[in-house]
Amino acid sequence: MSSLNQPPFATDDISGVQDGQSPIRPQSDPIPSPQNPHPISASVGCQVEDDAFPIPTTSTLDRDPLPSSSLPHAHFHVDVEEKQPTVQLHGILRKTPSSKFGSQYSVRDGEMGASQQSLHASQQLFADKSRAASVLSETAKKRAGSRLALFHLGGKDHEEHAYAPSDAGSSSIHDVKHTSFGPLILDHSDTEDSWWRRCLSKKKSVTRSFTVEELKKDLTMTEHLTPLDNLYAQLDVNPQTGVSEEEASARLLRDGKNILTPPKKVPEIVKLLGEFVGGFSPLLEIGALLCFIAFGIQAGTSPDDFPYDNLYLAIVLIVVVLITGGFLYAQKAKSERIMEGFKKMLPQSATVLRNGKLIEIAAENVVLGDIVEVRAGDRIPADIRILECKTLKVDNSSLTGESEPQSRSPESSEDPLASKNLVFYTCNAVEGWGRGIVVKRGDNTVMGRIAKLTTRLDTSETTIAREMRYFVILICVLALTMGVLCIAVALALGYGGFYAVILAIGLVVANVPEGIIITVTVMLTLTAKRMAKKNCLIKNLEAVETLGACSVICSDKTGTLTQNRMTVAHAWVDDLVATIDTASEDLTGKELPDTTTCKALLNVAILCNRATFKDDQRHKPVYSRDCKGDASETAILKFTEILTGDTMAARQQHKAVAEIPFNSTMKFQVSVHETLVEGKKRYLLVMKGAPERIWDRCATIGVNGETEAKNAFWTEKFNEAYLDLGSRGERVLGFCDYLLPEEEFPAGTVFDCENPNFPLENLRFLGLLSLVDPPRAAVPDAVAKCRSAGVQVIMVTGDHPVTAKAIARSVGIISEGTETVEDVARRRGIPVAEVDPAEVRAVVVHGSELREMRDEEVDAVLMNHAEIVFARTSPHQKLIIVEACQRAGAVVGVTGDGVNDSPALKKANIGIAMGITGSDVSKQAADIVLLDDNFASIVIGIEEGRLIFDNLKKTICYTMMSNIPEIAPVVLYFLASVPLGLTTIPMLLVCLGTDMVPSISMAHETAEADIMKLPPRSGDERLVSAQLMHCCYLQAGMICAVGAFFTYFVVFGEMGFRPWMLINLRDDWENGANNDLADSYGQEWTFAQRMLLQKKVDSAFFASIVVFQWIDIICRKVRRKSVLQKGMSNWFMDFAILFETVVTVFCIYVPYLNYALTLAPIRFVWWLPMLPFALFFFAFDELRRYAIRHFPDGWMDRNFYM
Repeated sequence: MSSLNQPPFATDDISGVQDGQSPIRPQSDPIPSPQNPHPISASVGCQVEDDAFPIPTTSTLDRDPLPSSSLPHAHFHVDVEEKQPTVQLHGILRKTPSSKFGSQYSVRDGEMGASQQSLHASQQLFADKSRAASVLSETAKKRAGSRLALFHLGGKDHEEHAYAPSDAGSSSIHDVKHTSFGPLILDHSDTEDSWWRRCLSKKKSVTRSFTVEELKKDLTMTEHLTPLDNLYAQLDVNPQTGVSEEEASARLLRDGKNILTPPKKVPEIVKLLGEFVGGFSPLLEIGALLCFIAFGIQAGTSPDDFPYDNLYLAIVLIVVVLITGGFLYAQKAKSERIMEGFKKMLPQSATVLRNGKLIEIAAENVVLGDIVEVRAGDRIPADIRILECKTLKVDNSSLTGESEPQSRSPESSEDPLASKNLVFYTCNAVEGWGRGIVVKRGDNTVMGRIAKLTTRLDTSETTIAREMRYFVILICVLALTMGVLCIAVALALGYGGFYAVILAIGLVVANVPEGIIITVTVMLTLTAKRMAKKNCLIKNLEAVETLGACSVICSDKTGTLTQNRMTVAHAWVDDLVATIDTASEDLTGKELPDTTTCKALLNVAILCNRATFKDDQRHKPVYSRDCKGDASETAILKFTEILTGDTMAARQQHKAVAEIPFNSTMKFQVSVHETLVEGKKRYLLVMKGAPERIWDRCATIGVNGETEAKNAFWTEKFNEAYLDLGSRGERVLGFCDYLLPEEEFPAGTVFDCENPNFPLENLRFLGLLSLVDPPRAAVPDAVAKCRSAGVQVIMVTGDHPVTAKAIARSVGIISEGTETVEDVARRRGIPVAEVDPAEVRAVVVHGSELREMRDEEVDAVLMNHAEIVFARTSPHQKLIIVEACQRAGAVVGVTGDGVNDSPALKKANIGIAMGITGSDVSKQAADIVLLDDNFASIVIGIEEGRLIFDNLKKTICYTMMSNIPEIAPVVLYFLASVPLGLTTIPMLLVCLGTDMVPSISMAHETAEADIMKLPPRSGDERLVSAQLMHCCYLQAGMICAVGAFFTYFVVFGEMGFRPWMLINLRDDWENGANNDLADSYGQEWTFAQRMLLQKKVDSAFFASIVVFQWIDIICRKVRRKSVLQKGMSNWFMDFAILFETVVTVFCIYVPYLNYALTLAPIRFVWWLPMLPFALFFFAFDELRRYAIRHFPDGWMDRNFYM
């Protein structure tokens, strides 16, 4: 709908009162004068090929346009109507700065209140630049238009049109056959790229045809404007008989099924294989390959006697890769299966006219040119131009974001989405009947276009994916560096290459935390399950943590911030504005006065209402009942049902004998009902509609049970009440009645509704009811939590600016006492142009303003204002807003429920779709689905996301700690030539056995403090930071390694090998031919005895690491608080400590199992040497956190807070 026709506030009545109705004439409305008896409005739209002309995109002129010589490549159209003396230029021209946002605009005072500013700026600019535009001829228009790379809704890429022009030289768009709009022209070059350039290109050329820039462009269609006779000719159809069966079959064979082409799916085997080459898997696979090679070499050189250690290690590494990859694949496949349960069925059938008969066919078999009938409850099977209809209303919310059903008629307008003669694929007919002709189908529909382009958008990398990629690269570089250094040093010291490679494999395995990927995935899965119980379904596991990093939420209004149900909010009756409780049925209407006037108002609200309850709804609470009728009439029905108890009975007692439905011309609905007055049958006329229309038709007003004459006093009171309710963004309706005189309308009177034979003037005014889609009860608290957490909430809605502003204030997006520039101007009594935007924190940006802004202007709005509402926005503008927030460095979350939201959902860092009202396309594009459509669920998700980030840091710090005690034995074995303290298989046992369950237990850890009072984490904060590496490697890891080697020396010492004797003992220790190796006491050890002792040392070393892990996991519960403050309330962690202990005991003491793991039973006392070191670490870590708590931003906090 044109911005020139918007109201100063929402006053649409239940049947679709047209915009523009106000009790006070806007200041910008034209007034006829002798010099200008017929004010004329000319809307001039243009597209300019280059950006060289600094001409305002929208200008307001009161004079004739200047010559067009200064705009050589412009494309214009003119719409002339006798309404307002303005000429509006709109298109993609760049503009000069304004005092508000750096752009000029022209709209009525009702929506933005800046018409005078635009008028002055535009006139001044045109006077300075001496540039303007004139209307080009139709032929010139076609030439200029052909030079533009405009995006048209069209067929498949690089295909011929379904219909070709009948005459290539025709200059009229109505003289050509249906073309379904050609594909986007991006490349005018005839040259072909070089072969080497094509090979090096990272993307296929086709993907460049669908970029964000194309998505931003407005939809272009002409089928709704083409004269019907020409359209019938283009589509080759007779409107009386429809398409013949033979022709329909031919068209179906030519054009294919009327379905959306599903996006290409990656084969499941490719997905599975992809998991085997991600993360740490390549390192482990290379290690396994080298182990197989080493085993082969050993078997080849010593066929009679060779160890199987390398074979066992290779098999274990391969099993680890298979388990990790299979687990990750299973988790992702499970998420996809969950989403399949959400797919709602697309239209299954359609009623079409074939061979002169109405038949029902499968919706997928509808063809271009089919004459289709739609009725209330039907889902539209294609994009259809309406030929005839009766009270037809459709729900376009999935495409346009409009919360109210839109009335349809054969009337057309320039904008396809606002044109009344178009209904769109997958939208629902909610009322009435209509017949139309199919002009678009399948992928060529508006819905198909958005769905297709959404699949071409590149998705933003999640924060956890980025952090895990950084972590994997860091560990891989560290492991490979150590491996290469090991080989180089070993070769330099004279070791053989084979031996050096075996040592390098040990170092690589020691560095890689093999279980961390599984651990992270399980933690994300557990969090996702916990969030699902709170009505927040996670489609993409990585989205859990990304939501916690969110710094900006671009939220839809209808159904997300509000309840998506119209409710009576206020009533003006007996000169009293009563506030109606919208949350509780018990309190609804308690504020209303108990007078006959109020009862008469409720009686009119019951009778002058076409909404009804559906069958079998009596047992439900009134607010939860399903109804037939539009949203506003449904709200009034529920309101009166609560107050009166049985509206249906009241209607039966007062049978309707005549009714004139609402229409956009009269803007009221009237009906006549039978009633009993003093036992006599009389007739009561009831009327409702636009308040100013109702007031004008009344001669009296009911007040406190009395009837008074309408006068200047009551007119002023009416205007005050109307303005008060309208300024709150509520939809206001007026009500009146009139008891028809018995002598003029005796019983049995036949009423004529075509030419009314009953009075429509001199009625009795009863009062006003205002309706609003009320905010959800939990939303204000949720917005307050976001504010305290440093998360900015931006409202992005297609609704009216005043309504959006009112809801924003009620939920706290615009805080109490905060003013916009319009509020400041109104308070000071000055023009908006004189208000400095820097004075205000809040701003309401109209979609028409946003359309004309450059990127830097949008960035300035986001930077200069903390509280922002975007109203009357189009789907593509939501994408522009998301991009602007991301340019500012924000992590953006976007909510949406319609097909129109899907591009923004996919472009955002985190897309959040609605589970109840959401379309299939939006759910597929989103990362998270809110099962209850409630904004408060997002805040719960943010809290869980922040918690999971903290817990992931703790988990990684705990897991990485064991790397140092695993690396240290290999390093000393290599440099000091001591017997190996820990072999490779126990290393893997630590990573995959004893580490994993305690790590997963961190997912159940609660927050240390109120994390929703902390700002979002900085983009520079890494999951694996230098401080975290310092904590896990140089603090916990080093202490653990020292304690483990102390155990190592204790075991060797008790068995007769003192510590200094172990230096340079490796060669003799591993010499299989040496069976008389003497220890420090002269005892001789055979090779078999030494290998058994080696296994016991391995077991003791392994057990000492596990003992240290007991304390380490307890210390990792907290990052700042004391463990004594947090306590041990995490039962899963208590179980994990017990579990890893039991696993360790089993591995060490169970026969055969310990042999396979290269372990052996050990004495109980060998578990104890690590305890002093573990307790020392506990005390050290408590002191570290004490210093961090008591000296914030101090040296300890900066360098040791992980």
